[in-house]
Amino acid sequence: MEHLQFNFSEILSTSMVLFAIIDILGSIPIIIELRRKAGHIQSEKAAIVATGLMIIFLFAGKTLLNVIGVDVSSFAIAGSFVIFAIAMEMVLGLTIFKHDADSSAATSIVPLAFPLIAGAGTMTTLLSLKTEYATQNIIVGIILNMLFVYFVLKNTNRLEKLLGKTGLNILRKAFGIILLAIAIKLFRSNTGL
Repeated sequence: MEHLQFNFSEILSTSMVLFAIIDILGSIPIIIELRRKAGHIQSEKAAIVATGLMIIFLFAGKTLLNVIGVDVSSFAIAGSFVIFAIAMEMVLGLTIFKHDADSSAATSIVPLAFPLIAGAGTMTTLLSLKTEYATQNIIVGIILNMLFVYFVLKNTNRLEKLLGKTGLNILRKAFGIILLAIAIKLFRSNTGL
């Protein structure tokens, strides 16, 4: 059996990319709105379900795509458009994706765990990362991000007060620009441009 080697540089890279794509800090206003509508959000359930979805997709995503007849490059290009749209939302303050909230238990899974945390952009990014980095390093990156997501979900109101509206807007725009760059890189590397 091949010895698993953890690479700090790869873990840092995957963690930063996932941190930007998940953008849990930029989602604080959405989370606050969901909590207000649903009354309560189950942070543990949301974090566990999102982690599970990401790890399953990391291993089975390519097979799943083959079953429906889509290659990884096409999925990555489609994902680059989704990431681009999310980034434009963040940078320009637009609302392209609508989030509906019905009940507390359902809200913790949909739309919080999926698609807000583990959405199409995240799934595409995972498959793209898999072409560049070792799987074990991506898993560590996922776990680190999910621990941070859990912390943010548990402390949303405190973080909102700490960062303030201006701080949240600055973070959102900064990560929006990072996401734009990721979307363009994904598009270029999968189209050969």
